Amino acid sequence: MVEAAAVDRTLLFCATLGLLAAERLVELFVSHRNLRRLERERVPHTASSSGSEYLVMVVVHGLFLAAPIVEVAFRGHRGSTATALGAVAVVLAAQGLRWWTIATLGPRWNARAVVAPSLGAVHGGPYRFLRHPNYLAVMLEFAALPFVSGTLLGGAAVFAANAVLLLRRIRQEERLLARVPGWREGFQR
Repeated sequence: MVEAAAVDRTLLFCATLGLLAAERLVELFVSHRNLRRLERERVPHTASSSGSEYLVMVVVHGLFLAAPIVEVAFRGHRGSTATALGAVAVVLAAQGLRWWTIATLGPRWNARAVVAPSLGAVHGGPYRFLRHPNYLAVMLEFAALPFVSGTLLGGAAVFAANAVLLLRRIRQEERLLARVPGWREGFQR
């Protein structure tokens, strides 16, 4: 009976990691497509972070997916199946928020936080409630995944690294968004 529960946790963990890895690949495809479109249409734009900062973010997201695998290999699964199922629900909710955000931004959305002022401000969808819904989705994922496998040690370290990166990125992105006509006014209500 205990072995069946362990197999279930392993399958749950692998399926969740697989979903997140696949989601990241689709996200990169959409981002690349949107950035190519900006270039092709010669839309003036500015990135909120440098190439090296983006590379650090890619590394942290890689660690987000790899750290739990390493920790499970050395320490095994920790925590309860009920906690793991709750964490999967949070991961799925974060995916819903992320894709709602991507759909709302349409061609404006990209993983490099490139801002094109001429495309205008967006205040619909999740932006009616939050300034940065995609970053909330990322933080929810980073907080929940360690509970799927009980890998809280590595999860806490990766969560902290990502939080530092996101705080910096949000400040930089908001400076760029302030140049988008109507952006500030949309968040005053």
